[in-house]
Amino acid sequence: MAGKPTTPSENLSTSQPAEATTSPAPQMIDISRIQPYEHNPRHGRNPEYDRIRDSIRNTGLDQPLVVTQRPEAADFIVHAGGNTRLIILKELFAETGDQRFAAVPCLLKAWCCESDVLLAHLRENDLRGGLTFIDKARAVCEAQKLLAEELGLDVISQRRLETELRRAGYRITQARISQMAYTVHRLLPVIPVALEGGLGRPHVERIRRLERAAHKIWQDRCSESAEDFEEVFTTLCKRYDSPDWDTDVLRSALESEIAAALDVSIHTVRVMLDAEMAGRELVIPEAEVEPDPNEESSELERPTDESFDADQDDGGSRVSSSDRTSTDELPPELRDQSNPGSAPDTGLLDDDVKETSEPDTELPNLTNDTSPNDLKSLRGRAWTLATRLAQRNGMAGLVEAVSGKGLGFVLRDVPDPTLADQLDEDSLSQLTMLWWQLAACAEMTFAPLGAMLPLLPDESILRRALETEDADLLFSSIWTLDPGHTGYRLWRPLDDRDWHDLLALMDTYRRIRRIAAETGVSVWE
Repeated sequence: MAGKPTTPSENLSTSQPAEATTSPAPQMIDISRIQPYEHNPRHGRNPEYDRIRDSIRNTGLDQPLVVTQRPEAADFIVHAGGNTRLIILKELFAETGDQRFAAVPCLLKAWCCESDVLLAHLRENDLRGGLTFIDKARAVCEAQKLLAEELGLDVISQRRLETELRRAGYRITQARISQMAYTVHRLLPVIPVALEGGLGRPHVERIRRLERAAHKIWQDRCSESAEDFEEVFTTLCKRYDSPDWDTDVLRSALESEIAAALDVSIHTVRVMLDAEMAGRELVIPEAEVEPDPNEESSELERPTDESFDADQDDGGSRVSSSDRTSTDELPPELRDQSNPGSAPDTGLLDDDVKETSEPDTELPNLTNDTSPNDLKSLRGRAWTLATRLAQRNGMAGLVEAVSGKGLGFVLRDVPDPTLADQLDEDSLSQLTMLWWQLAACAEMTFAPLGAMLPLLPDESILRRALETEDADLLFSSIWTLDPGHTGYRLWRPLDDRDWHDLLALMDTYRRIRRIAAETGVSVWE
């Protein structure tokens, strides 16, 4: 610790106001007059506590504490970080009586307002790392209250909060604020152990999307009230709250409750949840009318072999849709129907957020013929498949047709960077990995630059990365996972329709390249 410690009588007098003591030079202050900040964002023990304690015991403080003083207050409070160091100093002085720990060098900062101190601590903790998501969320929600009071408002909207925080030097998106508010007000009362144990933002967003989807199904299809769903959801959350939180366990329990309320199979509920969470429309058929036994069935009306369970009872009774256990076995009406115009679920609940979507391109139906043998047809097929995949996975507008050369389409740009703040980890990884699959099928990073660049908009990040051969720009603009994760992150979660389209697109790519090689045609000329 720099400098010779002063005695308490040499320290700042308690009668001095903060304005009078503000100075750019460190001053020695008795630690009995410095208090930890009561709204410190860190609620748990600092993981670096033991290392910091050893360092202070051996060599003293590395740098002065930054403190401030509320108007009319006698004591000081830590202004920007340093709570852990102050607590350690107080402990060491109480244990040893060593005068090295009796007074500490401090930089005095003039008092501004409560939110200024809170945000200073939040910024400092963000720089040092180690804050859990719930700690950050609590601090942002506390800042919302303080700013509302200081601005003379009853409430402050999330959009206004984003602006005020940015003005104060703390940048955070409104989407992230919405996630944090959900975490504090909705989840903290029911899963405190999981959150204090370090449950992160991606897991919180998964729970949020699951709750929204389950509540929508309950509201639309169950006869029970919204209060019943609230009781079910909170009861299940509290039941499974633990440091080893598993959202899949919560989902399975919710599926069981909804299945019982609807009197359908758990698998049917699973399909409904998948469709709701992916933003697809699911059409549940009305109950079938029993046919008149005296009326002959036509060939078209006669049930096929797939309509019967392999293990029929002696009466040959038909198996209901609620008993089937695979998507392929579900009747066509029960399979999820695409609604390409729907924007992907971002999990944002604040009324400041407006979801928009562009009208979809009218796509031709692909025939059952999977073996066109001319480049023009194959290129049209590739564009159709790529556009369909893009529309169903939150990338509508990125696919553009190319006539007479290439693979039939190109990607105009990378996905919207704001999706990183709006999607949970699973959804974001699926979207970005699918983008890379489309990029591969269009040869975006392989095609000659002279042929590719004229096809891309001037403002495109992708164009700039290709033109300057800046791989870092591309990889920093779109999340690029380990290719070894492709199976689990992309192939596994894709629904059957997208999986078949992706396979068909890859097959179409191979056919284009094969025909070009056999005929001596240059794909890109």
